[in-house]
Amino acid sequence: MRVVIDANVLIAAYAARGLCEATVELCIINDDIILTQEIVDDLAEKLIKKIKLPTIKVANIVAYLKNNARFVEPARIPRDACRDPDDLNVLGASIAGEAECIITGDDDLLSLQVYEGVPIVSPRQYWERFKKSERR
Repeated sequence: MRVVIDANVLIAAYAARGLCEATVELCIINDDIILTQEIVDDLAEKLIKKIKLPTIKVANIVAYLKNNARFVEPARIPRDACRDPDDLNVLGASIAGEAECIITGDDDLLSLQVYEGVPIVSPRQYWERFKKSERR
């Protein structure tokens, strides 16, 4: 499956052990991850400034993602597509990358539930869908 992972999920994945970390690992193993430079820049900035990870560790994370994801130039999205204009990049990535799913913890995106046929799910929803399909 082609998935866009929002920066907030990636930040949580690299800041602490837990569901987001497991979800990102699952995506790396099973999915084609679609990212934009803006998503990775946001991740790097937050990991350095908020989480206080060493710059070298963040550089390694970014390099790892660049080797395990497909980077796209986001499609142009109408400004009124969502409440937060910062989220247009994620929606644009989903269109440009022909994503089948957006994984996010952002309430502004989650409230949409779907955009242009692309389901928008939380890490928990993604995890539960995967586990359900695994049992079949």
